[in-house]
Amino acid sequence: MALVSAFLEIFQRPSLVDVLGELVIFVAPLWIAVIVGVLVGWAWKPEWVSLVGRDSSVSKQESSSSSPTTSSTCFASIPSLHSLKFPFSWASDDEVHKGALPPALDSDISSSQLEQEKSTLVTQQDLQHICRLVEENDGGPAWIQMMDRSTPTMSYRAWRRDPVTGPPQYRSSTVFEDATPELVRDFFWDDEFRLKWDDMLIHASILEECPTTGTMVVHWVRKFPFFCSDREYLIGRRIWESGRSYYCVTKGVPCSSVPRRNKPRRVDLYYSSWCIRAVESKRGNGQLTACEVLLFHHEDMGIPWEIAKLGVRQGMWGAVQKIDPGLRAYQKQRASGVALSRCAFMAQINTKVSADYLRSVENASDDSIEVEKLDSSEKPLGRNIPKLLIVSGAVVLACSLDRGLLTKAVIFGVARRFAKIGRRL
Repeated sequence: MALVSAFLEIFQRPSLVDVLGELVIFVAPLWIAVIVGVLVGWAWKPEWVSLVGRDSSVSKQESSSSSPTTSSTCFASIPSLHSLKFPFSWASDDEVHKGALPPALDSDISSSQLEQEKSTLVTQQDLQHICRLVEENDGGPAWIQMMDRSTPTMSYRAWRRDPVTGPPQYRSSTVFEDATPELVRDFFWDDEFRLKWDDMLIHASILEECPTTGTMVVHWVRKFPFFCSDREYLIGRRIWESGRSYYCVTKGVPCSSVPRRNKPRRVDLYYSSWCIRAVESKRGNGQLTACEVLLFHHEDMGIPWEIAKLGVRQGMWGAVQKIDPGLRAYQKQRASGVALSRCAFMAQINTKVSADYLRSVENASDDSIEVEKLDSSEKPLGRNIPKLLIVSGAVVLACSLDRGLLTKAVIFGVARRFAKIGRRL
């Protein structure tokens, strides 16, 4: 109503010159914001725009080491945000790129070179890092709670933090009732079964494996919604066992046997790791009949991070809800005596570590991590203005690139942000 009243006052001016002058004064700030947003948007990440026509032929190689600023976040399956499903997806399984399957090993790659690669892919340092993440003393920024949902057989909480460098990081706690840590460990490792419940995973294969440590290198291709092409992952993974707690590390690794191609686009920076352990049931009977999965996930998908955060927030719970039915189906399959898949078999080859060693790792850093609730009323409005300009630029770019569901999805997300800012004002 205030906007209508303002317009009525403008058109009641005595002359046309006065009306035009008032309109210019009224509209000029909006156009300035849009222009600045466009400039910031183009300066922000011009490379992703090329995804509409073609993917960049060469991606910048990034390290996926376990440093505090680049390790710990997004959704490998949600428990992970890696099962991240944006709310507007129309691609079908029939649209999978025919060239998505991994090529045969290059003949000039020696077996000794491959063995050397495997021995340094997932190391004791990765175990130390996930231990610090679990104990919240990795020295990273504060976690901001963003979700707390539950069903009769599952509860889910999620947090996010934004490091100084690198993509947003996500942490989640998923508790499954009437499930053992061993079964849940096998469930998340079993790529063959994952293809049945994770509708974003369209290809999974084992490239390398170590029968001694259980280390594996797997090749994934995931289907992405919107204007994005499929994404390719080369993942190194390994499990450490301490009692009935399992520290499962998965991260992006180099692999000389799979050459880089234009499509699907390779994701180099990828980290998704779990701590799986038995916990007391929420029924309050004192029995450790439930299983908690603590997930730490992040990845650089080649999408502007502000846009990715909007999609994650909108699609997170829908993706998480698909995990519990998948787990229950897996329980029934295992109870029926079906033979283990190769991945599930490898999940049972764990490196054992003592509780004393884990305590020594946890105590190595005494920087406690503050966990804070998301309270928008405490955030200064001034910090939101640059984000507003950036998002407005992204909207303009989206409108210029796509006239369909992409535009609607982005505008919907931005409108939600405008509404929140309006409420603070």
